[in-house]
Amino acid sequence: MEFSLRCASVLVPFPFNNNKRNRGLLRAQLSDENDPLLRLAINSASLQPLFMDPYAGCLVPPHTRLKFENSSKHYCIATKFIDDKLLRTVNHMDGLKQVVLFSDGMDTRPYRLNWPSSTIIFDISPERVYQNAIEKLQDVGAKIPRSCLFLHVPLESSNIQEALHMKGFNGNRPSILAIQGLPLMTLASFKEILLTVSGMAMDGCLFLGELPAWLAETKIGTKSSTEKWMDNLFMSNGFKVNMVSYHKAAKSLGKALELGDHKYILFVAEQLRFSDDQMETWKIESQRVEEDRKGEDFE
Repeated sequence: MEFSLRCASVLVPFPFNNNKRNRGLLRAQLSDENDPLLRLAINSASLQPLFMDPYAGCLVPPHTRLKFENSSKHYCIATKFIDDKLLRTVNHMDGLKQVVLFSDGMDTRPYRLNWPSSTIIFDISPERVYQNAIEKLQDVGAKIPRSCLFLHVPLESSNIQEALHMKGFNGNRPSILAIQGLPLMTLASFKEILLTVSGMAMDGCLFLGELPAWLAETKIGTKSSTEKWMDNLFMSNGFKVNMVSYHKAAKSLGKALELGDHKYILFVAEQLRFSDDQMETWKIESQRVEEDRKGEDFE
């Protein structure tokens, strides 16, 4: 069976206030079928061979030719790597399990992965693309696993972190966050996302995924320079990051693939500091202890 598809390089404006957290990560207007975000999401969905994603077929236009070229090889390897890491991590969480997905709006992970019970999945993606996808997925009978919950937060929200809290996200509980396919145009836009994730994830939580290589301020071909750039960027937001080789990821999946040049960075990062919720809880507890101490001294 031959799979193939070309990846579109469609970029759209990604304005926000760089000095304030969560000031609205995207304000592009989505109005018709020619909308670039929708086209980009469809192309990404098309990169997934049907043997990996049973729902990809309903998300792409009829008669789309699929061909398994280098671009789709890297995408599929990254997708499988992220899938496995998400499930392994979530299965080791006790009690309520929180998963946050930054996507293009057509991420089928909530439906096709075997999530354990008590998993809450938050999808952060462009509203119109998500609505377009959800209709098609429901039409083919896609369902979330029983005893799990799936919630969508529009990427256009003025405050992503606040919107997540309103949906029930708790920064005092373990979570795992992943990014793949999210439309990005500038390094500043990703820095805003990283700042948001840093405020959400408690210490020890993982943030992983795939990023376009052009985000790096150095040439991707210079591995040591790219690693240094990644280290500095993530550490400034409290994360220890590791770049993952696509060749090693493919080997771990039992795939011996000839991989040519690629334009993405696969990574796994661990949060080393407290989330905003943890810091708030710590402050409240510290104040309580101080008040109790003052009360004892007064007596």
